[in-house]
This record gives sequence, C-alpha cells and structure tokens, in this order.
Amino acid sequence: MLYTAVLDVKRSTAEHLARLLRDHRIAAGTRKGRRALGCFRPAVLVLRWFIDGTRLTQLARDNGLSASTSYRYLHVRHEVT
Repeated sequence: MLYTAVLDVKRSTAEHLARLLRDHRIAAGTRKGRRALGCFRPAVLVLRWFIDGTRLTQLARDNGLSASTSYRYLHVRHEVT
C-alpha cells in the first residue's frame, strides 16, 4: 500500500530549507552522490519530525533509509571547517 501525507507547511518553506541544506553541503565540501538523499527530501524529513513528531522509524521507512541514517539526518551536527 502507498500512503501519502499532507505536511501543513508551504512548499516554499521546504524549498528554502532544502536550499540551506544545499548551501551547507557546498560549504562543507560534500561531493555529489555522497548522501543517501538529495536536499529536498531531508528538508521534508526534518519538517515532518519537527512539526508532526513523526517517528524516526517511519521517516526512515518513507525515505528508504536505515534508522541510523535517518537519525544522522536529524541529530548529527556537521561542523563547517
């Protein structure tokens, strides 16, 4: 079964967050293809976690990620050097 969810946030908010993530990846020197997801899907993942309190296991499942990878998208701070 395929389920869709509606996130009560403007698409422009998710797109803005995705641009911030992209800019951070560029500043950190992350090479293309090194992340499991592009920038938009992690932006939505984070918004779902903050706004709806979606469980980590559900976020992982919805994005085809392991729970540990989803955790890193949410909790690991990446310092720019």
